[in-house]
Amino acid sequence: MTAHYEQEIELESERRFEFGKNWRRFLSTLDEERIEEAEKSLLSMLEVETLSGRSFLDIGSGSGLFSLAARRLGARVRSFDYDTQSVACAQELKGRFFAGDSDWTIERGSVLDADYIKSLGQFDIVYSWGVLHHTGAMWRALEHASLPVSVGGRLFVAIYNDQAQKSQFWRSVKRFYCSGAVGKTFVPVLFIPYFLAGGFAKDMLRGRSPLARFKEYKKERGMSIVHDWIDWLGGYPFEVARPEEIFDFYRARGFTLDKLLTCGGGLGNNQFVFTRR
Repeated sequence: MTAHYEQEIELESERRFEFGKNWRRFLSTLDEERIEEAEKSLLSMLEVETLSGRSFLDIGSGSGLFSLAARRLGARVRSFDYDTQSVACAQELKGRFFAGDSDWTIERGSVLDADYIKSLGQFDIVYSWGVLHHTGAMWRALEHASLPVSVGGRLFVAIYNDQAQKSQFWRSVKRFYCSGAVGKTFVPVLFIPYFLAGGFAKDMLRGRSPLARFKEYKKERGMSIVHDWIDWLGGYPFEVARPEEIFDFYRARGFTLDKLLTCGGGLGNNQFVFTRR
């Protein structure tokens, strides 16, 4: 990484959420069902039946689950993350399922480092789910994420929805969480009961057992609701965008929107799949 980039990233390093610690805990819950759900979500959004023979770049690989899913679906995978413990998570999964495999490489890197990104080459699929808005420079990250996409290749990104004042509120919560020990203690104590109560109320109105929500959550990309709560509360830096902003941004850079899945204007990620013309 360039010295200039390291100086920039240091400005926010004291308040940066340690995503890798949360992902390491998530790996203890990982089972075959979660992996299969991750595979299904990739195939569904990309609208393909296999990734065999395709190259796949995972920007901000996190737990490594979707790198693993892409590799199991036949892709040649390159994974990177800025967080060293996230890199270790992907390496752990590779060791479990694809030890010694030359078609899956894992390394530490940053999407904000243009020289690094340009050194990676071109890929059929570039994937970055819920990552670029945590870099501290989202629009630069979105720009750099487009660079490795080959002509005719696909770009699959998920970005937090802009809820105006609500987003500003959550940004303050996340910043407090990452400010030190008091925030890490106080924020979960306050908000996890709030999440539980809100979910319980919705379940009761639907006539569904509250426990069913926890069991069914893994069907949403194979993830874990509790680990996602912690990721949400601590995920800082934090930026947001309206769907039309992402659409216009990539259209101006020669991309065509193939598929859009929004969070309905609420809290969460809007998902986009583009093709480079």
